[in-house]
Amino acid sequence: MLIESVRDYAIFMLDPQGRILTWNPGAERTKGYRAEEIIGQHFSRFYTPEDQHIGKPQLHLKRAAEEGRFEYEGWRVRKDGTPFWANVVLSAMRDASGRLIGFSKVTRDLTERRLAEEQLRLSEERFRLLVDGVKDYAIFMLDTQGHVMTWNPGAERIKGYTAQEIIGQHFTRFYPEEDVRSSKCERELEITLREGRYEEEGWRVRKDGSRFWASVILTVLRDSTGKHIGFAKVTRDLTERRRMAQEQLRLAQAQEAIRLRDEFLSIASHELKTPLTALQLQLQGLRQRSDELEKRVVTKIDRAARSTERLTDLVETLLDVSRISTGHFELSLQRFELTEAVSEAAERFRDAATRAGCALTLRTGASIVGTWDRLRLEQVVSNLVSNALKYAAGAPIEVSLAQDGETAVIDVRDRGPGIPEDALSRIFDRFERAAEIRHYGGLGLGLYVVREIVKAHDGMVTAHNLPEGGACFTVRLPLAPSVHPEPERTSSEELPA
Repeated sequence: MLIESVRDYAIFMLDPQGRILTWNPGAERTKGYRAEEIIGQHFSRFYTPEDQHIGKPQLHLKRAAEEGRFEYEGWRVRKDGTPFWANVVLSAMRDASGRLIGFSKVTRDLTERRLAEEQLRLSEERFRLLVDGVKDYAIFMLDTQGHVMTWNPGAERIKGYTAQEIIGQHFTRFYPEEDVRSSKCERELEITLREGRYEEEGWRVRKDGSRFWASVILTVLRDSTGKHIGFAKVTRDLTERRRMAQEQLRLAQAQEAIRLRDEFLSIASHELKTPLTALQLQLQGLRQRSDELEKRVVTKIDRAARSTERLTDLVETLLDVSRISTGHFELSLQRFELTEAVSEAAERFRDAATRAGCALTLRTGASIVGTWDRLRLEQVVSNLVSNALKYAAGAPIEVSLAQDGETAVIDVRDRGPGIPEDALSRIFDRFERAAEIRHYGGLGLGLYVVREIVKAHDGMVTAHNLPEGGACFTVRLPLAPSVHPEPERTSSEELPA
């Protein structure tokens, strides 16, 4: 009655040769045969063809006879041919004299358990492959005390340790000495255990002792009963991202500093211009009364007037730099004859050239007509000639103008000391100078303004040293730049009806 009542186990007897003698309901349910179908048949029919071919049924009977009991798991076959995973126990049965009289066989269908185990194994394998496939993150486990239990390739790449070197070691090894001394590691584990999760960014240490900036997430691990079994730790190297963020911050700070400087230049320039204008007017008024003044006083007035002109030029230059920096630099384009404009701009320096001991020569060819901002181009010529007078005092200076196809070319040459080769690439930048300030003075802005004016005309300015000595600045201007002036507004009474 006990055996007949068992439904989850196939319990039956075999004779010494392996033929079936008994059959319980559990055997019928598990294997699909009724008692009248299977009793007298050899039990090998429950084995797969492969197992039958290699003689497994006979081997199992032999081992049970020799050892008294034999247990194993493997694939078995039902009546309908479907396989199932079975746990099998074969026990030898002997009479009082010890003679083998048969075997008892207990079989349990473990297919569902095996499928569950296989699913778990596959899930664990997929998870392992996932973790091992991650190269940008260090993913590993710690025991409850903080010792490393697992180690993925990403951890080896980031921290430098192989699995054999680090498993079993305490995770304090990844922290700077000052953090270890302050018990930071223990506090992290305590917070994680209390709150379930801990996240931070900070310095960590590689095997070679180098530091890296890391994002760290610690998560507490518990089993199905809620028992604490360890921690999961994910670390990402953010050193490069932190460096870029710091670079962006420094760039933003530098840009803000430049903005504030340009704003200061604009305000200071306007504030300086007002008293300078008043001073110039007063000096002009005194100069007009020169017949009433001593010659010595007139000379001083002339010197003061030249100083105010110099200050005015500097203020105008600062204003131009401010306009360029803030995007308020505009051209007033018109069609005019360039030869006349260049000649007038150069001739204004005739007296200054004489005082500097420079022979100023002007070479122009045929008339060149184009569309430009006349005042700005005169400023370009003035800045270049003034620059030559400063650096090439006592040497000849030549200003030439020619046409090359659809381009006007202005050259300003001098026979001075030339430009240092290492300065040629930067002399058109703001506040850059080819010589030390104590030798020549100035703010290093004149050539910068020249470059920006020429660029605004779609042109180009270059500088090079001459083989015979001295320097040459060349300005190339298209006759018709792509920028166009605002159309002149017409008053309402001039509009056609």
